Amino acid sequence: MAVVTMRQLLESGVHFGHQTRRWNPKMKRFIFTERNGIYIVDLQQSLTFIDSAYDFVSQTVAHGGTVLFVGTKKQAQEPVAEQAARVGMPYVNQRWLGGMLTNFSTVHKRLQRLKELEQIDFDDVAASGLTKKELLVLRREKDKLSKTLGGIRDMAKVPSAVWIVDTNKEHLAVDEARKLGIPVVAILDTNCDPDQVDYPIPGNDDAIRAVQLLTRVIADAVADGLLKRHSGAPAAAEGAGTVEAEPLAEWERELLAGAEADLAAADVTPAAQPEVAEAVEEVAEQVAETPVVETPAAEAAEVEAAEVEAPAADEPGTDAPAEA
Repeated sequence: MAVVTMRQLLESGVHFGHQTRRWNPKMKRFIFTERNGIYIVDLQQSLTFIDSAYDFVSQTVAHGGTVLFVGTKKQAQEPVAEQAARVGMPYVNQRWLGGMLTNFSTVHKRLQRLKELEQIDFDDVAASGLTKKELLVLRREKDKLSKTLGGIRDMAKVPSAVWIVDTNKEHLAVDEARKLGIPVVAILDTNCDPDQVDYPIPGNDDAIRAVQLLTRVIADAVADGLLKRHSGAPAAAEGAGTVEAEPLAEWERELLAGAEADLAAADVTPAAQPEVAEAVEEVAEQVAETPVVETPAAEAAEVEAAEVEAPAADEPGTDAPAEA
């Protein structure tokens, strides 16, 4: 089952790359064509890589891992914070502090300091036992730590994977992840280096809608992994309970087999291929909507019907001899 459709990628502008003069030659294999000085990303490949990244993130989270969302550019700040908070994952959307991964022990101490400051009631001066100036200094320290480390407040250890928007801007995060052997899942625009990413998704990392769509897909993969993680024990218990269940009668087995066959037939969607082909054609021609053309099969059916009716009208039949 497709995680995202070609139509959604087109409407979000995922296929638009950078200008031809601002490109990385290593991205050539991901480029479909060039239009008006701008590279067009091959969305067929993007769909394949999205499915691969989705499966990896889902399996990582299902096995107890965490995914760190990173996006500090203006277009990515809100989607990264929103989607990471939705699935309870850590995120960095302000500024990447050097050593957030490679020197996590020090970062963890600052997180403990942040939690200590959050326990202080800055409005009750008398109960705090501090002067107004001391409280003001502590409040500023808390605000600063909360702004830079608030997204990873509950991150107790180094993440299992990292989702990055714009690997060029977040090169520090990429370098630290690679040093520690942490898999990197990222959007690859036409000016990025694909060799630095383990699970690339070729696409536009500058458009807000494109960043929102792809970040939501990764967050959905995390949610899917969490469901698998939490439903593992009940599913095992269910499986153990069915061992002693009463066996089905023969007619019940036949009915169940028929229902499963119907469901399998319903899942097959042969119309998906024409839709993908149509979407690819839209990318090549840069057309928002493709006019609907009558299918040759329908025209052939009309011609055949006309040929069948025509002899019936021209036949002399038995009326001619009757007049004679």
